[in-house]
Amino acid sequence: MKTTLITGGAGFIGSNFVLYFLKKYPNQQIVNLDALTYAANLDYLQEANSFKNYFFEKGDICDNLFLKELFEKYDIHHIIHLAAESHVDNSITGPAAFVQTNILGTFNLLEKARQAWFD
Repeated sequence: MKTTLITGGAGFIGSNFVLYFLKKYPNQQIVNLDALTYAANLDYLQEANSFKNYFFEKGDICDNLFLKELFEKYDIHHIIHLAAESHVDNSITGPAAFVQTNILGTFNLLEKARQAWFD
């Protein structure tokens, strides 16, 4: 069974996508990675918990060691990357979080995928 990692799957858009993906691809193992920040809500995912091929992991894409362990634990084959700081009003008062998550976090995720799939 192939494994798809979906980042940011506890937000409004991500959680709806996770549910869609679980129903569309029942033969895929789905790992939902979310840091559970201000935009996340696990209540959106109550239905997902009834799927045997669904796994939730709380973690941050900025945490290199966590990503390495996640790739090893689940043997990830695909990534759908939805994790991002997206509330524009927050970017005005705290732009560093946007750079950290949206740029460095995305780079970390890409680098771990490269290491897992090509090294």
